[in-house]
Amino acid sequence: MLFNSIDFALFLPLVFAVYWLLPKSSKWQNALLLVASYVFYGWWDYRFLSLILFSTLVDFTLGILMARTEEKAKRKQLLYVSFVVNFGLLGFFKYFNFFEESLIDSFRFFGQELTGTHWKIILPVGISFYTFQTLSYTIDIYKQRIQPVKNITTFATFVSFFPQLVAGPIERAEKMIPQLLVSRKFSYTQAKEGAQLMVFGFFRKMVIADNLGIYIDRVWEYPEAITPQMVVIASIFFSVQIYMDFSGYSRIARGVAKLFGVDLMVNFNYPYKAKSFAEFWSRWHISLSTWFRDYLYIPLGGNRKGRFRTLFNLCIVFSISGLWHGADWSFLLWGFLHFVLLGIEREIKLPSMGKIGSFLRMVNVLVMVNLTWILFRAPSISDAFVFIGKLFEPQEFIGINSLTFQSPFALALDFGLVASLPLLLRLERKFGEYSRLVQTAYLVGLIVFTCMFYSTGQSFIYFQF
Repeated sequence: MLFNSIDFALFLPLVFAVYWLLPKSSKWQNALLLVASYVFYGWWDYRFLSLILFSTLVDFTLGILMARTEEKAKRKQLLYVSFVVNFGLLGFFKYFNFFEESLIDSFRFFGQELTGTHWKIILPVGISFYTFQTLSYTIDIYKQRIQPVKNITTFATFVSFFPQLVAGPIERAEKMIPQLLVSRKFSYTQAKEGAQLMVFGFFRKMVIADNLGIYIDRVWEYPEAITPQMVVIASIFFSVQIYMDFSGYSRIARGVAKLFGVDLMVNFNYPYKAKSFAEFWSRWHISLSTWFRDYLYIPLGGNRKGRFRTLFNLCIVFSISGLWHGADWSFLLWGFLHFVLLGIEREIKLPSMGKIGSFLRMVNVLVMVNLTWILFRAPSISDAFVFIGKLFEPQEFIGINSLTFQSPFALALDFGLVASLPLLLRLERKFGEYSRLVQTAYLVGLIVFTCMFYSTGQSFIYFQF
């Protein structure tokens, strides 16, 4: 079920009404949220409910068993079981075909033919997100940072909470479970904040991201025939699209959660304002970057074991981060390039140069991040190289279907949205400082604009991960 669908427009008010009519008990509230979450997830494909149920039961049981023993070796064995189960499911559904095809290509390179299974494996929506969420739970119990949940309904709600189930943010048990253990009371202020976040999120997704996506998709249909100018436009548009799409989802998720009295973490903090690549990753997809920091980078040694070990650890983290996003060499290269950019930044200390230097550093981050997004958007690594290669092949536009371009009005809308983005983000950031009248007028304006210029319901980009 998509947030930007008629189904969800009917589903949410119904669940909201029943939720606040129930007795003010966490038991009843969690039970309803759990049922609603399974309906929400099963609406896409009910067969994959078995996966999330299995993962939930395994980690719930392992958490209790780990807490019952002080023997570190026994707790470590139980943690390994969690790793095998969760990474096993994730690896099979997300990476089996990728590794099989890579192995076949490797043998073919050396003149040997290898026959594969050619299974058509469907990637379950959200598996990368809820897998990392349950893993953080078992790891934290192993490290004795938290105590296990004794109630299966509470834990299952933590794993499957529908606002953030399929695309995050990836929540930590220490923050979210305490909210589920107590009864929630309706708060008009919290509900109003949630509704505001949803308006911001739907505008970002349905107006900005989806309209830009129409142009981007059509350009990528003909990568061999496009011009350098189209590459530049499409890459800039995609930088805006992916930010508006994913941050829009995160705002909607946080807004919906607030309607039910639950606070989710902020997942984006205006990343394109970053003046360094390290700062970019502290602002972009914060729940994932902090997950990799806490559960991979620091356990590997972080920056505590010298300069070269630090760079090695960063290389591992960013390469795995790339593969987390998708089972293709283009994602692996995307992650590796971000490691290279961050590594160069760590090794070369530039003078501050005041405000001018700050502005130039921000522009540098924007340009380089924009170029790496080409790898992220490309259907394959070969398509990415064709796309990038067009930047160095000036030529006239020929032999491409006119549908690659939108109507003049649609293109004008796209350029207008991109050009007005800094102002829109500033207005949103300063929203709480305005008078009630201005806030109301601004929200009504966004709603009207969304109704007028929304594109047909498109899936969120990060649903594929």
